[in-house]
Amino acid sequence: QVQLVESGGGLVQAGGSLRLSCAASGRTSGLYAMGWFRQAPGKEREFVAAISRNGGSTNSADSVKGRFTISRDNAKNTVYLQMNSLKPEDTAVYYCAASRTYYAPTYSPAKYDSWGQGTQVTVSS
Repeated sequence: QVQLVESGGGLVQAGGSLRLSCAASGRTSGLYAMGWFRQAPGKEREFVAAISRNGGSTNSADSVKGRFTISRDNAKNTVYLQMNSLKPEDTAVYYCAASRTYYAPTYSPAKYDSWGQGTQVTVSS
């Protein structure tokens, strides 16, 4: 089993920045791609960004391209999401996910096996 714990969420004004972290523990040796998803009230969970096992390849949603950056430190079993130029529409609960099957940074939530509990990000206008 893998446990994922997100941190770094909070309240920020529009135009501000936050850095989310996701620390993995347990059976981390078999972790491949990792990703971030978000879910706003009344909406479905949506893909934000993902990163390959070695960090050499990333993928992100069009809505966050140029503003959000995903990275990972395998020595620390941690993945990060740097969020800049935040907008009110970025308000959501952000979830970290890990795959034991896929190397590539996939956008499909069905391809991830482990999920964190989520961290709230609120952007005020």
